[in-house]
Amino acid sequence: MKNKFIITVVGHDTVGIIAKVCTYLAEHQVNILDISQTIVDGYFNMMMIVDAAQAGDVTELSSDLGALGQEIGVVIRCQHEDIFNMMHRI
Repeated sequence: MKNKFIITVVGHDTVGIIAKVCTYLAEHQVNILDISQTIVDGYFNMMMIVDAAQAGDVTELSSDLGALGQEIGVVIRCQHEDIFNMMHRI
């Protein structure tokens, strides 16, 4: 069973953002199901759909990603797919 989460990464573009986020996810057994990334006028925006079924404590995962974002100068948010969908429902 998949435990899908939406991870968003937003901030000024710098070298290594994707590498650092993906390395963290791989080290914590989080599988990337889909990924979209764009840079507009120096602003980096990435959205990932991930399967965190093997990741263990998802609260810790979300907290760690937030801390990683602060470390690399971006904002990283991690939300369960159901919450994300409810928040973006029209």
